[in-house]
Amino acid sequence: MKLLVGIDVSSRELEVAMLTSESTKQLFRANVPNDLNGASEIKQKILELNEAYQFEQTVIGMESTSVYSFHPAFFFKNDAELIALNVDAVLLNPRDTKRYKDIFEASKSDALDAFYIADFLRTGHYTTGIVRQEEYLALQRLTRSRFEVVQSLTRSKQHFIENLYYKVNKLAVEPLGTSIFGSTMMELLTADISTEDLAALPLEDLANFLEQKSHGRFSDPQKLAETIQKAIRGSYRLNQVVSDSIDTVLAIYANEIKMYQKMIDQLRKSIKKVLETIPEGQILQTIPGIGPVYSAGILAEVGQIERFDNEAKLAKYAGLAWKRNQSGNFEGQKTPMLHTGDTYLRYYLVEAANSIIRYDPVFKKYFDKKMSEIKNAPRKRALSLTARKLIRVIYYLLSRHQIYQPEEVV
Repeated sequence: MKLLVGIDVSSRELEVAMLTSESTKQLFRANVPNDLNGASEIKQKILELNEAYQFEQTVIGMESTSVYSFHPAFFFKNDAELIALNVDAVLLNPRDTKRYKDIFEASKSDALDAFYIADFLRTGHYTTGIVRQEEYLALQRLTRSRFEVVQSLTRSKQHFIENLYYKVNKLAVEPLGTSIFGSTMMELLTADISTEDLAALPLEDLANFLEQKSHGRFSDPQKLAETIQKAIRGSYRLNQVVSDSIDTVLAIYANEIKMYQKMIDQLRKSIKKVLETIPEGQILQTIPGIGPVYSAGILAEVGQIERFDNEAKLAKYAGLAWKRNQSGNFEGQKTPMLHTGDTYLRYYLVEAANSIIRYDPVFKKYFDKKMSEIKNAPRKRALSLTARKLIRVIYYLLSRHQIYQPEEVV
């Protein structure tokens, strides 16, 4: 017989309900603070019930609710007295528990939520526990922060381009042969000089500016200078009031972009340092195109590979799975991807796949094949399918503690 403990977590409280695996009668129900004292009270009750009933296992389940479930989950998972009683603490997908509750109950009640979480554990439809090692947690804080900063950087760049279009529309859309967001181009575009003066600047002076600021990184600064001036001369003109406003906005976003780039560099260094303490990080980096950042992002979300029974469950956890459209002898060709799963893990898997196809011929061949088969959004879907293929490789390598070899050799 098992003891099933359902906990509904909020920022301030823990609603708890305790059942056995053989009855829906509640052995205990309470409302305690979401702090060390409240968690300790729940722990003490578990110890008392175990003393009375001698349970073969205790399963503590709670929904994954942002940061609020982190502390109680780690408390129950790592407490020495609970470990001795064969206690397993699991985080549940709120969608799963809601669907289960909706079968029986139409009203909303936290006390009932705790009961149905405990009752849901009876079904055994939970497979993924929480990460135990602190190294993975440290890595996850860094990689998730990097994800958020990258999203902010992307938004800032989009706003910069949008405002640049107001100032010099052709420069914002014409190919220059170099990135607008390079340090030299950013300095040129936000310099205290009007577009008219920039267009009238002698070509040699502009080329020398590009050469000096880039420290000789441009292969042909003369040609780049010509392209820039041509774009400026072909752009619409703004009156002084609007032009000054746009210059102010561009300067703000330029500083914001520099700040985000610096933050990403700091996070990269910290990620690399923590990753060196995790052996699996070296395994993933043997895959061509996967460096420390992508390895860390994947491992931080996956944790110990033993948490997953097979690669299909890992793929579903990442949200890289597709709904099957089948009825009788009919098999639908359109299979939409699930809109669930770990957003961070899916992001790092897709980014890693996008990098791998540039280095590994086996993955490149697979990606090109999918690109040719798909009509709607071919690149996006082909990358997702390539990331799904990458999951199989990652699961194989981590579960066997092997380094990567080309598929022909394997």
